[in-house]
Amino acid sequence: MRRARRWSDARRRLASDAGSASLEFLTVGVLLLVPLVYLVLVVSALQAASLGLEGAARQASRVFVQAETEPAARGAAERAIRVTLADYGLEAADAEVAISCRPDPADCLLRRGFVTVEIATRVPLPLAPPVLGLDVPLSVTVQAIATEQVSRFRAGP
Repeated sequence: MRRARRWSDARRRLASDAGSASLEFLTVGVLLLVPLVYLVLVVSALQAASLGLEGAARQASRVFVQAETEPAARGAAERAIRVTLADYGLEAADAEVAISCRPDPADCLLRRGFVTVEIATRVPLPLAPPVLGLDVPLSVTVQAIATEQVSRFRAGP
């Protein structure tokens, strides 16, 4: 009889859920919280790069159309890109920049012409290790395009 009572008391204690809610909460909380925090880190890194590239492209196109000569315009656009990307913590050397002009690609500062600046760079994912032993971390390509019109009142030829 005594053995049966002990057995039934042990079964009752094991079947009881008392005290396991906090453990379940911590386990599920950690399993959900870690991916959520990583998602926030990735999205914030991509958003920062996107904002930096957009600002750099927009500023480069603006200074390009306001310059007096095309070499001065290219130099001003390069400086604007370098400064803006540095403000956002991006390497200007890693960015791919393309400047195109319409309607005449040979004369970018033609009155009422359009200057388009395209910038692209690869943003490494935070805390992502190199894949398959390669020394290249996982990354996402981010690009921005800005177009500005040359003023019809621009002085010059």
